[in-house]
Amino acid sequence: MAKVGAVETDKRRRRLVKKYADKRAKLKAIAKDTSLPPEEQFEARLKLAKLPRNSNPTRVRNRCQLSGRPRGFYRKFKLSRVAVRELGSSGQIPGMVKSSW
Repeated sequence: MAKVGAVETDKRRRRLVKKYADKRAKLKAIAKDTSLPPEEQFEARLKLAKLPRNSNPTRVRNRCQLSGRPRGFYRKFKLSRVAVRELGSSGQIPGMVKSSW
């Protein structure tokens, strides 16, 4: 099990990303628009820099829904490899069968 603080930090980051998504997208569009004057683009970049760092989607870490493990993450299941193996072996994931030969 991951540290509770790390999982909570990630949850907080996800909330901030969702909260600032529209504002961030508008500012990024203005900053990239070459038809606008450079002063306007620069102003948008400054406003973008003023937003909280944790509102940037790249700071979010994919974590297992069960254990909070940050590594070995399967996006399809939103679980770590360890949890997928355990649940698959016990038959709790539909369609997944443990391979044996």
